[in-house]
Amino acid sequence: MGVAGVGRIGVFHARTLQALNGVSVTIADLDPDRATQVAAELGVAAAATPEALFGSGLDAVLGEVGRAGILVQVGFQRRFDAGYRAARDAVAAGALGNLLVIRAATHDPSPPAEEYIAASGGIFRDLHIHDFDALRFVTGREIVDVYADGAVRESAWFERYGDVDAAVAVVRLSGGALAILSGTRHDPLGYDVRLEVFGTADSIAVGVDDRSPIRSIEPGARKPRVAGYRHFMDRFEPAYRGELEAFVATVRDGGESLCTLEEARAALLAALAADRSRAERRPVAIEEVASATAAAS
Repeated sequence: MGVAGVGRIGVFHARTLQALNGVSVTIADLDPDRATQVAAELGVAAAATPEALFGSGLDAVLGEVGRAGILVQVGFQRRFDAGYRAARDAVAAGALGNLLVIRAATHDPSPPAEEYIAASGGIFRDLHIHDFDALRFVTGREIVDVYADGAVRESAWFERYGDVDAAVAVVRLSGGALAILSGTRHDPLGYDVRLEVFGTADSIAVGVDDRSPIRSIEPGARKPRVAGYRHFMDRFEPAYRGELEAFVATVRDGGESLCTLEEARAALLAALAADRSRAERRPVAIEEVASATAAAS
């Protein structure tokens, strides 16, 4: 397996793949010194450049290689989380009845480094793209349009990059259900990721447990017994491992990708629509963004 890019999640992917039976790993990074350092730490091979990685006889590469006509699985790890999968199964089985409203939230405990934000693409593409994918994955519906807004509430330096540290959006899904999305780069209690689905027959929630970083102040409510999730790896490590195990199994045994480039493109279009909506202060249809993207390419 090849891992192109060994930032914080790339290192985790390389370490996870290296631990799987029968898998050897070669890594590469735009920073060759970092690639050499990480390779030494993990005991894996390093290619001189990302381009060299693709020519080193790999069976698979974690990256966007759809144009090559080979298997691609995009890393939306929530698709491999037990709670999100159970929610998808419940919706697909009709257990919730007619879908009414979905609430999605992703709140970071603290912002990433400024240099990361400078190149992140903004809160909707960096943070909320997982929420957009989760909405489609759980409900089985398409996102039709997005009405989004955002503000800088705590870290003034976000303004230098045209970004925000608090965001909201209203999303309309095919079939008529509505979704409400919220996100922040600051949460004093930890890493808070939830999805709530309300239907005419049942209401369910993902991400609500003893470690959910939110507390009730109702009289008599018990205090949390354990600390909230500290960061995304603390919350989703089993899902990250699950997605790589599934990818390796698909490479070995054949079968369809469990998250195709088309699925990822749909989430990206929703994020782009949210960006445009925030900038122009109006609802933006996915079809509008898709047409503009197609014309630009």
